[in-house]
Amino acid sequence: MSDFPDCPNCSEAYTYEDGAMLVCPMCGHEWSADQAIEAESSAVVRDAVGNILDDGDTVVVIKDLKVKGSSSVVKVGTKVKGIRLVDGDHDIDCKIPGIGAMGLKSKFVKKA
Repeated sequence: MSDFPDCPNCSEAYTYEDGAMLVCPMCGHEWSADQAIEAESSAVVRDAVGNILDDGDTVVVIKDLKVKGSSSVVKVGTKVKGIRLVDGDHDIDCKIPGIGAMGLKSKFVKKA
């Protein structure tokens, strides 16, 4: 469509430029192009509830997760301390008690 970033408020791709501002026609949100550049450079990782995750946070698993290549399962309610955020599909690196180091998707955890 366009080379403008998606709306940070509603994530629609129909943004357009109006002077020095970017505008979303779907929700009416307006923001400056400088804010859009900052938002692209600092990707924010959110948990299943929408809380922002940071390095070193403690999270709780919200769904039973099968461990690939093993018969182990990460149970609901497992608390994982000291997470590390990384780029990629599995955006959390961590050590799970009783299983070891693995990568998790942020949509299957919530901040403790």
